[in-house]
Amino acid sequence: MTAPRGQRPKVLHFVTGGFSGATQVAVDLVRAHGASGRFDALLVLRRKRTTLPERVRALQADGLRVELAPGWSHAATVWALASLCRRFQPDILVAHGYSEHLWGRYAGLLAGVRHLVHVEHNSRERYNAWRLVQARWLARRTDAIVGCSEGVRSALLGYGFPQDRVHAIPNGIRLEPYANAPAHAFAQRIPGIVMAARFARQKDHATLLQAVALLRTRGLRPPVLLAGGGKASARRAAERLAQTLGLADQVTFLGHCNDVPGLLKGHQICVLSTHYEGMPLSLIEGMAAGCAVVGSQVVGVQEVVDSGRTGLLVEHANPQALADALATLLNQPQDAARMAAAAHAEVLQRYGLNTMTERYEALLGSLLEKPAP
Repeated sequence: MTAPRGQRPKVLHFVTGGFSGATQVAVDLVRAHGASGRFDALLVLRRKRTTLPERVRALQADGLRVELAPGWSHAATVWALASLCRRFQPDILVAHGYSEHLWGRYAGLLAGVRHLVHVEHNSRERYNAWRLVQARWLARRTDAIVGCSEGVRSALLGYGFPQDRVHAIPNGIRLEPYANAPAHAFAQRIPGIVMAARFARQKDHATLLQAVALLRTRGLRPPVLLAGGGKASARRAAERLAQTLGLADQVTFLGHCNDVPGLLKGHQICVLSTHYEGMPLSLIEGMAAGCAVVGSQVVGVQEVVDSGRTGLLVEHANPQALADALATLLNQPQDAARMAAAAHAEVLQRYGLNTMTERYEALLGSLLEKPAP
């Protein structure tokens, strides 16, 4: 299935419909294909309980071609996606994230898609022995395996995937919404804490809430805003913990936020308390917004933050360490402002969306010149 001469090659991006960081990267790439004109792109979302129709309609209104695949069973997902592939006839299928990269590539093989790409978005996934066997089998039939950071690339090699096919392409963000961040003077912002992350087992809202409770014993009561959707059960657990810790008057659960850049630019501190990451887009957005950032010292995050220069890293799942870091930023605003300025400059240099999309398009273009595995 190769595009006829004179036609743009077709790329299908398959990803969870849970609107995670992986979803955002896939959306950004489909937009980039349209802007560059190099590829004709289709976005396919695997339906989840959190696949809100209004968010799908917003993507379509933005000019993206979007289809949904059922998510109630793996077989249904593979069958429906294979049918979509036969209809769209992509030259390349890019399957993002676990476990979508398994079902996406099975569908691509069934439909005879010539080139397959696997994109891993986390440094730690729930591979059991059988799924790892499947992933290794699929890897031999996959043209390229991309990790969204060097840390993720190392994890992929550790799983035993072919070294000559594993690449690292760091995630990037749209810089335009943050161009005026320096105009929001640090001293004039609300001395509050924002964590913009979906509620899920991966994210460690509990450690942040425990750290905020510790700050109260030091006389520090910054407002805390938690933005993000995700699993209702995880959010309810965080709400119960906030109530138990006596933080109900201090912590606001915003849910999905339509203006994350505006939220970040209005506050001094951005936190990502997490158990594991691939490449932390929410933290990069905080840096771009000119916030002083604090992140858990885990793979992915520690690649982004140069502790003491562009932000602070704290021991994973350690409320005391996180409270100490937050107290430092709140009590020493000049140092916090210095790190925030350095972080903003770092993002402009290294983590722009154009850099990421150009690298992906170069990789995809190179695959079209090679025989399929």
